[in-house]
Amino acid sequence: MALSDLELNSGTKMPIFGLGTWQSRDESAEAAIDCALENGYRLIDTAYVYGNEALVGKVLKKHFDSGKLKREDIFITTKLPNTANRPESVEKYLKKELASLGLDYVDLYLVHMPVGLVELSEDDLLPTDKETGMALFDPDSDHVKLWKAMEEQFEAGRAKAIGVSNFNIQQLQRILDNCKIPPANNQVEIHAYLQQPELVKFCADNKITVTSYATLGSPGRVDFHEALGLPKAEIPDLMENPVVVEIAEKHSKSPAQILLRFIMQSGIAVIPKSVTPARIKSNSEVFDFELSADEMASMKALDKGPKARGFTMVDIFKGIVDHPEFPFHDTLKA
Repeated sequence: MALSDLELNSGTKMPIFGLGTWQSRDESAEAAIDCALENGYRLIDTAYVYGNEALVGKVLKKHFDSGKLKREDIFITTKLPNTANRPESVEKYLKKELASLGLDYVDLYLVHMPVGLVELSEDDLLPTDKETGMALFDPDSDHVKLWKAMEEQFEAGRAKAIGVSNFNIQQLQRILDNCKIPPANNQVEIHAYLQQPELVKFCADNKITVTSYATLGSPGRVDFHEALGLPKAEIPDLMENPVVVEIAEKHSKSPAQILLRFIMQSGIAVIPKSVTPARIKSNSEVFDFELSADEMASMKALDKGPKARGFTMVDIFKGIVDHPEFPFHDTLKA
Protein backbone atom coordinates (compact mmCIF):
# COMPACT_ATOMS: atom_id res chain seq x y z
CA MET A 1 0.00 0.00 0.00
CA ALA A 2 1.55 3.26 -1.12
CA LEU A 3 1.25 5.96 1.51
CA SER A 4 0.27 9.40 0.29
CA ASP A 5 -0.44 12.85 1.69
CA LEU A 6 -3.83 13.35 3.33
CA GLU A 7 -6.36 15.42 1.40
CA LEU A 8 -7.77 18.13 3.67
CA ASN A 9 -11.29 19.43 3.12
CA SER A 10 -9.74 22.89 2.77
CA GLY A 11 -8.28 21.85 -0.58
CA THR A 12 -4.71 21.49 0.68
CA LYS A 13 -2.64 18.39 1.38
CA MET A 14 -1.04 17.35 4.64
CA PRO A 15 1.93 14.97 4.89
CA ILE A 16 1.02 11.68 6.54
CA PHE A 17 4.31 11.69 8.45
CA GLY A 18 5.99 14.44 10.45
CA LEU A 19 7.89 15.46 13.55
CA GLY A 20 6.21 16.13 16.89
CA THR A 21 7.91 18.69 19.14
CA TRP A 22 6.19 18.38 22.53
CA GLN A 23 8.81 18.86 25.29
CA SER A 24 11.37 20.03 22.70
CA ARG A 25 12.76 23.38 23.80
CA ASP A 26 16.55 23.43 24.09
CA GLU A 27 19.50 23.19 21.70
CA SER A 28 18.91 19.47 21.25
CA ALA A 29 15.42 20.29 20.00
CA GLU A 30 16.82 22.76 17.48
CA ALA A 31 19.22 20.09 16.25
CA ALA A 32 16.35 17.59 16.10
CA ILE A 33 14.22 19.80 13.86
CA ASP A 34 17.23 20.48 11.66
CA CYS A 35 17.94 16.75 11.44
CA ALA A 36 14.32 16.00 10.59
CA LEU A 37 14.26 18.48 7.73
CA GLU A 38 17.55 17.10 6.41
CA ASN A 39 16.00 13.60 6.48
CA GLY A 40 12.94 14.51 4.45
CA TYR A 41 10.42 15.43 7.13
CA ARG A 42 8.08 18.06 5.75
CA LEU A 43 5.50 18.30 8.56
CA ILE A 44 6.44 19.95 11.85
CA ASP A 45 3.86 19.89 14.65
CA THR A 46 4.10 22.44 17.45
CA ALA A 47 1.83 24.43 19.77
CA TYR A 48 1.76 27.63 21.80
CA VAL A 49 1.96 25.65 25.04
CA TYR A 50 5.10 23.82 23.87
CA GLY A 51 7.02 27.09 24.17
CA ASN A 52 9.16 26.31 21.13
CA GLU A 53 7.56 28.12 18.19
CA ALA A 54 10.43 30.64 18.00
CA LEU A 55 12.89 27.75 17.94
CA VAL A 56 10.95 26.08 15.11
CA GLY A 57 10.93 29.40 13.25
CA LYS A 58 14.68 29.79 13.67
CA VAL A 59 15.38 26.43 12.04
CA LEU A 60 12.88 27.08 9.25
CA LYS A 61 14.50 30.43 8.49
CA LYS A 62 17.90 28.77 8.20
CA HIS A 63 16.58 26.30 5.65
CA PHE A 64 14.64 28.95 3.75
CA ASP A 65 17.61 31.34 3.64
CA SER A 66 19.91 28.58 2.40
CA GLY A 67 17.57 27.82 -0.48
CA LYS A 68 17.23 24.18 0.62
CA LEU A 69 13.51 24.64 1.19
CA LYS A 70 10.74 27.01 0.22
CA ARG A 71 7.80 27.92 2.43
CA GLU A 72 5.44 25.86 0.28
CA ASP A 73 7.60 22.77 0.87
CA ILE A 74 6.80 22.74 4.60
CA PHE A 75 3.58 22.00 6.47
CA ILE A 76 3.37 23.67 9.89
CA THR A 77 0.73 22.75 12.44
CA THR A 78 0.31 24.73 15.64
CA LYS A 79 -2.41 25.14 18.25
CA LEU A 80 -4.45 27.65 20.21
CA PRO A 81 -3.68 27.41 23.96
CA ASN A 82 -6.39 26.33 26.42
CA THR A 83 -6.22 29.76 28.05
CA ALA A 84 -7.41 31.30 24.77
CA ASN A 85 -10.52 29.17 24.19
CA ARG A 86 -12.73 32.18 23.59
CA PRO A 87 -13.50 33.93 20.31
CA GLU A 88 -11.91 37.26 21.17
CA SER A 89 -8.54 35.58 21.86
CA VAL A 90 -8.06 33.53 18.69
CA GLU A 91 -6.67 36.21 16.38
CA LYS A 92 -4.42 37.65 19.07
CA TYR A 93 -2.77 34.32 19.78
CA LEU A 94 -2.45 33.21 16.18
CA LYS A 95 -0.75 36.49 15.27
CA LYS A 96 1.57 36.01 18.24
CA GLU A 97 2.38 32.48 17.12
CA LEU A 98 3.00 33.55 13.52
CA ALA A 99 5.43 36.19 14.77
CA SER A 100 7.31 33.56 16.78
CA LEU A 101 7.39 31.18 13.82
CA GLY A 102 8.44 33.94 11.43
CA LEU A 103 5.63 32.97 9.05
CA ASP A 104 2.75 34.71 7.31
CA TYR A 105 0.48 31.69 7.72
CA VAL A 106 0.32 28.23 9.26
CA ASP A 107 -0.86 25.26 7.26
CA LEU A 108 -3.10 23.94 10.04
CA TYR A 109 -4.32 25.69 13.19
CA LEU A 110 -5.97 23.57 15.87
CA VAL A 111 -8.00 24.24 19.00
CA HIS A 112 -5.69 22.35 21.37
CA MET A 113 -8.31 21.19 23.88
CA PRO A 114 -12.09 21.42 24.19
CA VAL A 115 -11.70 22.52 27.81
CA GLY A 116 -10.93 26.20 28.35
CA LEU A 117 -8.88 27.76 31.15
CA VAL A 118 -9.01 31.31 32.43
CA GLU A 119 -6.34 33.67 31.11
CA LEU A 120 -4.33 35.23 33.93
CA SER A 121 -1.45 36.15 31.61
CA GLU A 122 -0.07 35.07 28.25
CA ASP A 123 2.67 33.13 30.04
CA ASP A 124 0.58 31.33 32.67
CA LEU A 125 -0.54 28.25 30.77
CA LEU A 126 -1.62 26.27 33.82
CA PRO A 127 -3.58 28.75 35.96
CA THR A 128 -4.19 27.18 39.34
CA ASP A 129 -5.92 28.10 42.57
CA LYS A 130 -3.02 28.44 45.01
CA GLU A 131 -5.04 27.16 47.97
CA THR A 132 -6.78 24.15 46.45
CA GLY A 133 -4.41 23.25 43.62
CA MET A 134 -7.40 23.07 41.30
CA ALA A 135 -6.99 24.30 37.73
CA LEU A 136 -8.86 27.51 36.98
CA PHE A 137 -11.32 26.54 34.27
CA ASP A 138 -13.41 28.79 32.09
CA PRO A 139 -16.89 27.31 32.58
CA ASP A 140 -18.30 29.24 29.61
CA SER A 141 -16.51 27.40 26.80
CA ASP A 142 -18.61 27.89 23.68
CA HIS A 143 -17.28 25.79 20.84
CA VAL A 144 -19.64 27.28 18.27
CA LYS A 145 -18.53 30.85 18.95
CA LEU A 146 -14.90 29.75 19.21
CA TRP A 147 -15.12 27.96 15.89
CA LYS A 148 -16.49 31.04 14.13
CA ALA A 149 -13.36 32.89 15.26
CA MET A 150 -11.25 30.04 13.85
CA GLU A 151 -13.13 30.36 10.55
CA GLU A 152 -12.24 34.04 10.47
CA GLN A 153 -8.55 33.16 10.64
CA PHE A 154 -8.98 30.80 7.71
CA GLU A 155 -10.78 33.46 5.72
CA ALA A 156 -8.05 35.98 6.56
CA GLY A 157 -5.42 33.60 5.19
CA ARG A 158 -3.51 33.21 8.44
CA ALA A 159 -4.37 29.50 8.52
CA LYS A 160 -4.68 27.41 5.37
CA ALA A 161 -6.76 24.86 7.28
CA ILE A 162 -8.36 24.74 10.73
CA GLY A 163 -9.15 21.86 13.04
CA VAL A 164 -9.28 20.60 16.59
CA SER A 165 -7.43 18.32 18.98
CA ASN A 166 -8.74 15.99 21.69
CA PHE A 167 -12.37 16.49 20.62
CA ASN A 168 -14.83 13.61 20.92
CA ILE A 169 -17.62 12.73 18.50
CA GLN A 170 -20.28 14.81 20.24
CA GLN A 171 -18.06 17.88 20.28
CA LEU A 172 -17.20 17.45 16.62
CA GLN A 173 -20.87 17.02 15.73
CA ARG A 174 -21.73 20.30 17.47
CA ILE A 175 -19.22 22.13 15.31
CA LEU A 176 -20.37 20.37 12.14
CA ASP A 177 -23.96 21.37 12.88
CA ASN A 178 -23.05 25.05 13.22
CA CYS A 179 -20.13 25.77 10.88
CA LYS A 180 -19.40 27.28 7.51
CA ILE A 181 -16.01 25.60 7.33
CA PRO A 182 -15.85 22.09 8.81
CA PRO A 183 -12.80 20.96 10.79
CA ALA A 184 -10.05 19.65 8.52
CA ASN A 185 -8.29 17.56 11.16
CA ASN A 186 -8.70 16.10 14.64
CA GLN A 187 -5.43 15.36 16.44
CA VAL A 188 -5.96 12.72 19.11
CA GLU A 189 -4.15 10.00 21.03
CA ILE A 190 -4.07 6.88 18.87
CA HIS A 191 -1.79 3.88 19.08
CA ALA A 192 -2.04 0.10 18.79
CA TYR A 193 -3.69 -0.21 22.23
CA LEU A 194 -6.01 2.79 21.74
CA GLN A 195 -7.28 2.74 18.16
CA GLN A 196 -10.55 4.67 18.63
CA PRO A 197 -12.33 3.05 15.64
CA GLU A 198 -15.65 4.84 16.21
CA LEU A 199 -14.01 8.27 16.31
CA VAL A 200 -11.84 7.48 13.29
CA LYS A 201 -14.87 6.29 11.29
CA PHE A 202 -16.89 9.37 12.29
CA CYS A 203 -14.06 11.60 11.11
CA ALA A 204 -13.73 9.69 7.83
CA ASP A 205 -17.49 9.88 7.21
CA ASN A 206 -17.32 13.65 7.69
CA LYS A 207 -14.12 14.19 5.67
CA ILE A 208 -12.10 15.09 8.76
CA THR A 209 -8.55 13.75 8.65
CA VAL A 210 -7.00 12.33 11.81
CA THR A 211 -3.53 12.82 13.28
CA SER A 212 -2.24 10.39 15.90
CA TYR A 213 -0.16 11.60 18.80
CA ALA A 214 1.53 9.23 21.28
CA THR A 215 1.72 6.65 18.49
CA LEU A 216 4.66 5.02 20.27
CA GLY A 217 3.13 5.38 23.75
CA SER A 218 4.81 8.72 24.54
CA PRO A 219 7.61 7.59 26.88
CA GLY A 220 8.40 11.29 27.34
CA ARG A 221 5.43 11.47 29.72
CA VAL A 222 7.64 10.00 32.46
CA ASP A 223 9.91 13.07 32.53
CA PHE A 224 6.93 15.40 32.05
CA HIS A 225 5.10 14.01 35.07
CA GLU A 226 8.28 14.09 37.15
CA ALA A 227 8.92 17.74 36.26
CA LEU A 228 5.40 18.68 37.41
CA GLY A 229 5.58 16.55 40.55
CA LEU A 230 2.80 14.28 39.28
CA PRO A 231 2.41 10.54 39.88
CA LYS A 232 4.69 8.46 37.67
CA ALA A 233 3.20 8.01 34.21
CA GLU A 234 2.44 4.46 33.14
CA ILE A 235 3.78 3.92 29.63
CA PRO A 236 2.24 1.11 27.53
CA ASP A 237 4.58 -1.72 26.53
CA LEU A 238 3.86 -1.21 22.83
CA MET A 239 7.41 -1.81 21.66
CA GLU A 240 7.76 -4.99 23.73
CA ASN A 241 4.45 -6.48 22.62
CA PRO A 242 5.12 -9.98 21.19
CA VAL A 243 2.90 -9.41 18.13
CA VAL A 244 4.70 -6.18 17.30
CA VAL A 245 8.13 -7.72 17.88
CA GLU A 246 7.33 -10.73 15.66
CA ILE A 247 6.14 -8.55 12.79
CA ALA A 248 9.18 -6.32 13.19
CA GLU A 249 11.54 -9.29 12.96
CA LYS A 250 9.77 -10.55 9.86
CA HIS A 251 10.29 -7.24 8.08
CA SER A 252 13.75 -6.54 9.54
CA LYS A 253 12.32 -3.38 11.04
CA SER A 254 12.13 -1.95 14.54
CA PRO A 255 8.98 -2.25 16.67
CA ALA A 256 8.64 1.55 16.47
CA GLN A 257 8.60 1.39 12.68
CA ILE A 258 5.87 -1.28 12.78
CA LEU A 259 3.75 0.79 15.18
CA LEU A 260 4.08 3.87 12.97
CA ARG A 261 3.45 1.99 9.74
CA PHE A 262 0.32 0.37 11.19
CA ILE A 263 -1.28 3.71 12.01
CA MET A 264 -0.20 5.29 8.73
CA GLN A 265 -1.47 2.33 6.74
CA SER A 266 -4.81 2.93 8.48
CA GLY A 267 -4.92 6.36 6.79
CA ILE A 268 -3.91 8.35 9.88
CA ALA A 269 -1.04 10.84 10.09
CA VAL A 270 1.71 10.32 12.66
CA ILE A 271 4.03 12.85 14.33
CA PRO A 272 6.57 10.86 16.40
CA LYS A 273 8.69 13.06 18.64
CA SER A 274 12.40 12.50 19.18
CA VAL A 275 15.52 14.59 19.73
CA THR A 276 17.86 11.68 18.92
CA PRO A 277 19.19 11.90 15.33
CA ALA A 278 19.37 8.13 14.86
CA ARG A 279 15.75 7.70 15.96
CA ILE A 280 14.58 10.62 13.85
CA LYS A 281 16.11 8.95 10.80
CA SER A 282 14.85 5.49 11.80
CA ASN A 283 11.30 6.70 12.43
CA SER A 284 11.12 8.04 8.87
CA GLU A 285 12.07 4.70 7.32
CA VAL A 286 8.50 3.47 7.11
CA PHE A 287 7.80 3.93 3.42
CA ASP A 288 9.77 0.98 2.02
CA PHE A 289 7.69 -1.89 3.36
CA GLU A 290 4.03 -2.83 3.78
CA LEU A 291 2.08 -4.74 6.39
CA SER A 292 0.02 -7.59 4.97
CA ALA A 293 -3.73 -7.89 5.54
CA ASP A 294 -3.07 -10.58 8.16
CA GLU A 295 -0.50 -8.41 9.93
CA MET A 296 -2.89 -5.45 9.93
CA ALA A 297 -5.56 -7.71 11.44
CA SER A 298 -3.14 -8.89 14.13
CA MET A 299 -2.30 -5.27 14.97
CA LYS A 300 -5.97 -4.26 15.08
CA ALA A 301 -6.60 -7.09 17.55
CA LEU A 302 -4.28 -5.36 20.04
CA ASP A 303 -6.84 -2.60 20.67
CA LYS A 304 -7.74 -2.33 24.37
CA GLY A 305 -10.25 0.47 24.05
CA PRO A 306 -10.56 3.64 26.16
CA LYS A 307 -8.87 2.11 29.21
CA ALA A 308 -5.56 2.35 27.30
CA ARG A 309 -5.73 6.14 27.08
CA GLY A 310 -2.64 7.77 28.56
CA PHE A 311 -3.53 11.43 28.12
CA THR A 312 -6.69 11.90 30.16
CA MET A 313 -5.34 15.25 31.46
CA VAL A 314 -6.79 14.36 34.88
CA ASP A 315 -3.43 14.59 36.67
CA ILE A 316 -2.34 17.76 34.87
CA PHE A 317 -5.58 19.76 35.23
CA LYS A 318 -7.04 18.94 38.63
CA GLY A 319 -10.82 19.07 38.54
CA ILE A 320 -11.07 18.71 34.76
CA VAL A 321 -13.55 15.83 34.98
CA ASP A 322 -16.18 18.25 36.30
CA HIS A 323 -15.83 20.61 33.34
CA PRO A 324 -18.83 20.31 30.98
CA GLU A 325 -16.51 19.82 28.00
CA PHE A 326 -14.24 17.15 29.49
CA PRO A 327 -13.92 14.79 26.49
CA PHE A 328 -12.75 11.50 28.01
CA HIS A 329 -15.54 10.16 30.18
CA ASP A 330 -15.31 6.92 28.20
CA THR A 331 -11.89 6.31 29.77
CA LEU A 332 -13.14 6.89 33.33
CA LYS A 333 -15.96 4.38 32.73
CA ALA A 334 -13.67 1.75 31.19
